[in-house]
Amino acid sequence: MLPNLIHSEPVQLIRITGSHREMGQQIGEECREKIQHHLHNAHLLIDASFNTLELTWTGAQIQARKYMPFAQERYPHYVDELIGLAEGAKVPFDDVAVVNALEAVTMDALHLSKCTSMAVNEYRTANGHVLVAHNEDWLPEDEPDVYLIHATPKEEPPYLAMTYGALLPNIVFNAYGIAQCCDSVHPDDSRIGIPRVLVSRAVLAKKSPGEAIRETLIPRRAAGYNHLIAHESGELYSVEVSARRFAVLYNQDGYLVHTNHYIDSNMQAIEDEPDELVGTRVRYFRVSRLLAQTDQHTVETIQNIQRDHINYPNSICNHAEERMEPLDREKTVNAMIIDLTERAMHIAWGNPCANPYHTYYLDA
Repeated sequence: MLPNLIHSEPVQLIRITGSHREMGQQIGEECREKIQHHLHNAHLLIDASFNTLELTWTGAQIQARKYMPFAQERYPHYVDELIGLAEGAKVPFDDVAVVNALEAVTMDALHLSKCTSMAVNEYRTANGHVLVAHNEDWLPEDEPDVYLIHATPKEEPPYLAMTYGALLPNIVFNAYGIAQCCDSVHPDDSRIGIPRVLVSRAVLAKKSPGEAIRETLIPRRAAGYNHLIAHESGELYSVEVSARRFAVLYNQDGYLVHTNHYIDSNMQAIEDEPDELVGTRVRYFRVSRLLAQTDQHTVETIQNIQRDHINYPNSICNHAEERMEPLDREKTVNAMIIDLTERAMHIAWGNPCANPYHTYYLDA
């Protein structure tokens, strides 16, 4: 196991407001070093993946440009955020475009990302609160680039989100009580179109679960996520999406779990190399068992699930090992719990088994 990063300070929180271009500029200025570091790491990742992808960084930029017209047509305001971010961080827009189309352009071929999402509603918590949790697993080199955004957009609801580097935020909850966690999935029908990061960014603006679900299913999607969408009323959904298909799953018995494989049988039919996805199924069953054991969950019991090491190295709290190839060294770079009832986010920066949780509130 590689040494855990121990963070002596809480994760950085930035506050932004204004138009989409202005908010992007504020992110770029406040997090310039993190953004530049993240883009440098992305460049190294593409270089290290050449034997698999046969793609240089210049080639990745060319590929990303093919996605931007589709993004511009549907989401010109979110493209403005990316332009503003590039301006504020003093980096090329083409570099920012690559990392915001990265999974559509390259990552499906690499099967990176081992994220775990879960939610419990009032029937499963001791105090009747609705809790949504997510372990964000990614390359350890990007862990220093994690930050939180407290946003007050000019024409959209306020939100509190986690992101890192130059990525648009998509792990989030907003002032209308909508929360979203995204998990990578691996369909075989990806195409040039609207990058899934931009689709998930658009969910932040929605006022109801139905609106949020509808947004994940827009035409001309490039690829897909699983969107775990929760509402403060206790409604819990997983929306499994590919470029051309989707399935909407509803909670059973007051809880919902998703990892990095499709659950719906029609979606499983288009899963790319499912035999490589054993680890995600192990995590899915482990979380499902732990959530089902009690109807008295609290923030603390969910934290304990996020720290779980059963089935290591395919554990919920994921650790990188030296024996692994560099591209296989994903680890948990943060773990968060959203309390939709209290409009609070509890987040551990780095592995939650080694780092404390800190609490942030959405002031709206």
